[in-house]
Amino acid sequence: MKDSIRTPLAKVRGLGSAKSGTSHFLWQRITAIILIPLTWWFIYSLLHIANGGSQELVIAWMASSANAAALIIMLMAVFYHAALGMQVIIEDYIHCPSIKLSSLLLNAVLMFAFAIISILAVLTLHFHMIPQGVAE
Repeated sequence: MKDSIRTPLAKVRGLGSAKSGTSHFLWQRITAIILIPLTWWFIYSLLHIANGGSQELVIAWMASSANAAALIIMLMAVFYHAALGMQVIIEDYIHCPSIKLSSLLLNAVLMFAFAIISILAVLTLHFHMIPQGVAE
């Protein structure tokens, strides 16, 4: 009886999973905004390197600390953005609790592993290109 006179807002206040969704939503948008200029920079760099076509140009590009740092920031944003997006897909479309939990764990582990491997690859290339005589 008591519930029948409550407003719809009063009935749902404090219920549901609305406590953490805002943070997730904001980080998805923040990473998307970060990726816009970084993606344009990366495409421009790739086209510039492809136009030059020389190994020296690639070595000079990878030896630059600014390029390596921007690439690492881009990789971190890409993998975090992808992890957040896959998390939403898994939560929305997988209904079996055990499969959902294992998928969420696998998503987190794989995205973290891919990010670490990618960042280590950039750092390895960056620090191995510098000793070849190409300085900033």
